[in-house]
Amino acid sequence: MIGDILHESGFDRGINDDPISFSHTIDSDNSNKWIDAMKDELKSMEQNKVWDLIKILKGCKRIGCKWVFMIKWDSNSHVKRYKAKLVAKRFTHKYDIDYK
Repeated sequence: MIGDILHESGFDRGINDDPISFSHTIDSDNSNKWIDAMKDELKSMEQNKVWDLIKILKGCKRIGCKWVFMIKWDSNSHVKRYKAKLVAKRFTHKYDIDYK
């Protein structure tokens, strides 16, 4: 019952409409909007200095990353924004072994 109410009201709309992968976004009709969202995310990360590029030492593991995509909706169920986030993948690094 609650699922029906949420679905009818549009509160869960983004769950089914959000792309699930990079290739899904690029193949979509809105690929330019998704590319702009990814550029915005990378620009924000650069401005906020969220990482330092370093040389990886021999035997150390790299942390992978992936894109997460979301469509933000307004209260009238109109697309408000295309949002892309670059996030670190799950990792099992150990201090003094993989990083310092």
